[in-house]
Amino acid sequence: MDKPVIVALDFADDFECIQFLSQFPKDTDLFLKIGLEMFCQFGYPFVRSLRNRGYKIFLDLKLHDIPNTVKRTCEMIDKWDVQMLTVHASGGSEMIAAAKKGLADSNTKLLAVTQLTSLGQTELEDELQIPLKSQDYVTHLAKLAYDNGADGVISSALEVPMIKDVTGPEFLCITPGIRPKSSQVGDQKRVATPSQARELGSDGIVVGRPITQANDGFFAYKDIYQEWK
Repeated sequence: MDKPVIVALDFADDFECIQFLSQFPKDTDLFLKIGLEMFCQFGYPFVRSLRNRGYKIFLDLKLHDIPNTVKRTCEMIDKWDVQMLTVHASGGSEMIAAAKKGLADSNTKLLAVTQLTSLGQTELEDELQIPLKSQDYVTHLAKLAYDNGADGVISSALEVPMIKDVTGPEFLCITPGIRPKSSQVGDQKRVATPSQARELGSDGIVVGRPITQANDGFFAYKDIYQEWK
């Protein structure tokens, strides 16, 4: 898989989203992330409309439910021709394996979320009562995902080398929390620049506000893309 820069769509309505996308030349090979907010507002028709325009889709729904429910949901999504789909690794081995089985008829990559980039060590210990160090928890969940058929994980760039050590070089590490040096960190705690993510071995990066809220979205995308590549 070519190592993409994935643009996280975080717009209030679909018209605003299409206006943003109109800044990009038609031959731009865009990879777009649709998260819960936009999916809950616009659903599958929105996914289909973007696929019909030729965009690749990362459907970031972070499924987390009993294995049978996740499997049946993945069987539906399997027909949608999306390129990536997320589940929570903390759903356990049976759930991860069920999700992969549900995607058996497509080329959709199953990615497991290890630890949200908005959670740091303090939240892990004090709120979730998990005694492991953050990096150990992430690598444990990554290995669980790897052993049960997932194609990769969503993780901070900082954990990529350790994840590759316990899985394999073909196991994808897709990295959110990417901020150019000139950008605000915002609500992310474990961040990296595009060049840092590349050096750490990320297989793709997810960038939202530094592109979508820029005065010139295409210029911001090109700048980040060039640093990443």
